[in-house]
Amino acid sequence: MRLSRYFLPILKENPREAEIVSHRLMLRAGIVRQQAAGSFSWLPLGKRVLDKVCQIVREEQNRAGALEILMPTIQSAELWRESGRYDDYGKEMLRIKDRHERDMLFGPTNEEMVTEIFRSYVRSYKDLPLNLYHIQWKFRDEVRPRFGVMRSREFLMKDAYSFDLDFEGAKAAYNRMFVSYLRTFTRLGLQAIPMRADTGPIGGDLSHEFIILADTGESQVFCHRDFLSLPVPGEDTDFGNDAEIGGIVREWTTPYAATDEMHDETAWASIPDGDRLSARGIEVGHIFHFGDKYSKPMGAKVTGPDGKDHFVSMGSYGIGPTRLIAAIIEASHDENGIIWPESVAPFDVVIINMKVGDADCDRLCEQLYAAHRAAGLDVLYDDTDQRAGGKFATADLIGIPWQVIVGPRGAAAGEVEVKRRATGERDTKKIETLLASLGPKG
Repeated sequence: MRLSRYFLPILKENPREAEIVSHRLMLRAGIVRQQAAGSFSWLPLGKRVLDKVCQIVREEQNRAGALEILMPTIQSAELWRESGRYDDYGKEMLRIKDRHERDMLFGPTNEEMVTEIFRSYVRSYKDLPLNLYHIQWKFRDEVRPRFGVMRSREFLMKDAYSFDLDFEGAKAAYNRMFVSYLRTFTRLGLQAIPMRADTGPIGGDLSHEFIILADTGESQVFCHRDFLSLPVPGEDTDFGNDAEIGGIVREWTTPYAATDEMHDETAWASIPDGDRLSARGIEVGHIFHFGDKYSKPMGAKVTGPDGKDHFVSMGSYGIGPTRLIAAIIEASHDENGIIWPESVAPFDVVIINMKVGDADCDRLCEQLYAAHRAAGLDVLYDDTDQRAGGKFATADLIGIPWQVIVGPRGAAAGEVEVKRRATGERDTKKIETLLASLGPKG
């Protein structure tokens, strides 16, 4: 992509309405445009990041055996009346009527709708286990939306829903999602720590929030330092092996970890001082088992091996890709701008032409642009006529992992400068060496 033809509305000044660093940098870098309180348009640069985040989430859900569907944003109130939630949900639900005066709503979540889909088709335990997920826009009318996309009213959500014959099956489904989340966040360049969350009236211990540590986190969290070195399951993880998956979950839930709400001072005091880690944290995912909370009132049941009907045991599993992008920025930035993990960066490399119009610079940049694209890399070519300082500032602000800097002297000598955004390290490379290093992406 040539920057001269790209839509990248950079802001030079910090927006006054931005309270936290991710909101500020997302506005300045032309990632989002705020349209109303808690409502944002995703501009080209941001949409590229959002697509890459969603793709990683999708790949790991698929790997764990979940099946992707797509449900509507507008839902019938009748489904929510069946579950008993329509009147109880509160003002966060955006209630509307269609032209026939039927009660509708903009979905804040999809338990009712996915349960209705399940009960319409599944009759036997032989069709279980089943996990259905989608990546869809949600709306919750927050009383005070703030912090940009971190706490917005309209947001993108990956929500998955598992259906099993009994608690043991539901626990196995829960464990698969637990391990899937570990892999997902690691691939996104984040170190997420699973922390036991409140299960409310359901009881039990099958509820975890996945927290990343960040100075600007919303809440205080407490955990054992062992979490910083626990091995994340690899691509060869067998999600069909319940014992293997359960062992991974045990390893990741044995050390102490708690948010403010679940913190136990007695348990905390038993941990040696050197092993304690207290920091700010940002929630990036939540998994939760709720049994027959929805299946029972909505009649979602299957015939079991005993010939009797059983209300299915369910769980839900959420990741907010839009919120997640803000969390990534909160955890990975410096005074100059965003530092994207390579897996979700909008472009892999930016080629900076220091003197547009110089024959050698133009020729070399075109050669490098073509070579990087041929190697399967996403490349942004800064062919604009702005000054060098502005080009460098833009490249740092938008956080592209690698910068290839082409100036007149280097071009004449057959050399370029390569800068790694994450560390600021610069290295002069011969053109032949750089071209030879370009292999297929991944």
